[in-house]
Amino acid sequence: MRDYNSKKPSVRRTVSKRPQNKEVLPLKKKTPTKSSPRKSAVKAAKPQNRAKKAENLKIIPIGGLNEIGKNLTVLEYKDQILIIDCGMSFPEDEMYGIDVVIPDFSYLVKNARKIVGMVFTHGHEDHIGAVPYLLKQINVPLYGTRLTLGLIENKLKEHGLKARFNYIKAGDKFKVGEFKVEAIRTTHSIADAICLYIQTPAATLFHTGDFKVDYTPIDGEPIDLAKFAEIGRRGVDLMLADSTNVLRKGFTSSERLVGQTLDGIFREAKNRIIIATFSSNVHRVQKIVELAAKYGRKVAVSGRSMDNVVNLATELGYLHIPAGTYVELNKTRHIPDNELVIITTGSQGEPMSALSRMANDEHRNVKLKKGDMVILSSTPVPGNEKTVSSVVNRLYEKEVDVIYNDIADIHVSGHACQEELKLIHALIKPKFFMPVHGEHRHLVQHAALAETIGTTKKKNIFILSNGDQLTIDKRNAVKFQNVVSAEDVLVDGLGVGDIGNIVLRDRKLLSESGLLIVVAAIDRSSGEIISGPDIVSRGFVYVRENEDLINDAREIALGALEESLAGGGYKDWNGIKNNVREELRKFIFKKTKRSPIILPIFMDV
Repeated sequence: MRDYNSKKPSVRRTVSKRPQNKEVLPLKKKTPTKSSPRKSAVKAAKPQNRAKKAENLKIIPIGGLNEIGKNLTVLEYKDQILIIDCGMSFPEDEMYGIDVVIPDFSYLVKNARKIVGMVFTHGHEDHIGAVPYLLKQINVPLYGTRLTLGLIENKLKEHGLKARFNYIKAGDKFKVGEFKVEAIRTTHSIADAICLYIQTPAATLFHTGDFKVDYTPIDGEPIDLAKFAEIGRRGVDLMLADSTNVLRKGFTSSERLVGQTLDGIFREAKNRIIIATFSSNVHRVQKIVELAAKYGRKVAVSGRSMDNVVNLATELGYLHIPAGTYVELNKTRHIPDNELVIITTGSQGEPMSALSRMANDEHRNVKLKKGDMVILSSTPVPGNEKTVSSVVNRLYEKEVDVIYNDIADIHVSGHACQEELKLIHALIKPKFFMPVHGEHRHLVQHAALAETIGTTKKKNIFILSNGDQLTIDKRNAVKFQNVVSAEDVLVDGLGVGDIGNIVLRDRKLLSESGLLIVVAAIDRSSGEIISGPDIVSRGFVYVRENEDLINDAREIALGALEESLAGGGYKDWNGIKNNVREELRKFIFKKTKRSPIILPIFMDV
């Protein structure tokens, strides 16, 4: 085996932007229990030698468990921390106005001096999307493959940040502090994905990252199962494995299946082909480019993220476009329809994506017309089904030919199904196992699957939640609950962590029942009502069509106001507002069965 000190990853050093001394606040304040965490289980034999404190490795997931997205795992050994991935997730439907959701960095900010580096498994948003928000607070060296770090670099430029990039490739062995790391080639729905084998004196860890077993990938670089078997023979104390597709039986289909389906579609297409896919799926884009060249078509791209990834992947050599095939989108008007392919973003129905703008006749350069063929080469991410369906329906209204996964095999997952997971468990044979990257049902099912394989004993399988801690050594494994704060941090515009439950509750109420504003002018010295109260409705009822209701509400507000002001009550300003609000609330609910937000605004004149 190679000496870990014999070769270091290539490093490109740039001056890092001075970190801001500002902590990200969590969505909900959770009292950390680090000093006295609750021990939930103790595994294996007790250490025989108590004279010297045994060294151990701590695994703390801050994101990525009981959810799909926001992946961030902390490894802590002695006085050093190594971070694996730093991703974001998209907001849930009830998070009105929220742009993205990121992990709670409070533990990392508090222990910034301990952090020796951050290593990435691949370049998907749920694994790299939160990096700029962390680097605004602490300076961390980054380790990853060229495509992964290239995508991160693009994100940092948008935020005006710089970082220390350490480029690695599959097969590299390197040290990050006390952590000996080996990058292993795997296959996923993005190029340059790796697994991680991490060694410490306390224990060894194998992290699959996101993966599937693809024997015939587009780039000709299959998953390195031989290395998996070798690592299994060396011995792995703990394995963290992707659980996304654990509910699916069999094997995930190869990316070449999509290529075969698309070949048939391209062969039969008579007009323009507009194909939407994930911008990060470079292999899919490569296949589309190859088919376009095969059938004599030009290729254009639409969408900011697609344009950025295509340029980056071409520059780094991950995407090869034949000479004369690529054309700028704004220069496609004179190209015959049967000689053009447009690769676009919007496969998830995002409202502002290029495909959505095409469907709404809002795209500057592309106007859909009868006979166009639109292909959605993806499957909806859980939660996006309605938005995707809405886009599909609008496309049908345009009388274009729409092809999506329910009609043809034009997408395959990048995550392993049950038989592939069984294979990895059989090769690695970990002493302890912790399922990751999945909702709770996925983690439970993966734990059950690992138990049936028999390579890891049931008592050595752990299901954790974000904020828990698994402490391991060569013999023991102990789970602690609620060790660090791991709440969702919400990003709204430039605001990070400043939106909490109360604001979200108000936004939800506003979306459901609207707003009723009560305005009055009061002489506070005498308690006399100078003018009003007037009622203003926003999102509650249309005033012109509900004059009787508004007039009755005004009378109720006036009565409550006069009652509150009587007898010198005008000195209690908040009490007056609460009384008016409560009386109006009861009246409005009785009349309409609605509960709008009622906002009293009283001016002291």
